[in-house]
Amino acid sequence: MTEQNLTVGAKVRLIARPPYLKTAEPMPMLRPSDILEIGEEGTVLDRRPGNYWGVRFARGAFLMESQYIELVSD
Repeated sequence: MTEQNLTVGAKVRLIARPPYLKTAEPMPMLRPSDILEIGEEGTVLDRRPGNYWGVRFARGAFLMESQYIELVSD
């Protein structure tokens, strides 16, 4: 997926788990990646430096690289 397809408010799906998850908080924390399941859907909150996207999932907001998410088509 190209990053140009993603916009704030877009629905995305987790297609692969990163080695760990970084929370999208002012003081980010590392979390185990198994708290999210492949196929879970979330909403893009914002674009972050370093090619990261803030994505809100049911279990929290995390910083995700675009290689781990795909746009959900309506």
